[in-house]
Amino acid sequence: MALAETILAAENAVSGNLATIGYGLAVIGPGIGLGILIGKTIEGIARQPEVAGQLRTTMFIGIGFVEVLGLLGLITGFLFP
Repeated sequence: MALAETILAAENAVSGNLATIGYGLAVIGPGIGLGILIGKTIEGIARQPEVAGQLRTTMFIGIGFVEVLGLLGLITGFLFP
């Protein structure tokens, strides 16, 4: 019985570590997306300052959608260990 318990404990430890790696990989996409989104908004404001308000509003809506992806990755890590 001791061997079976040891194997089960090792399996739980490995799956927890894999979940951590998975979440780390899951936030790479939203991180890149936010960088591109904010960078392009700043570029657009620099080119046409008169539409800065409209671009900023659209950027914040986009940031909300991108952040949802990161939060889903976090929640998935907790739901399926």
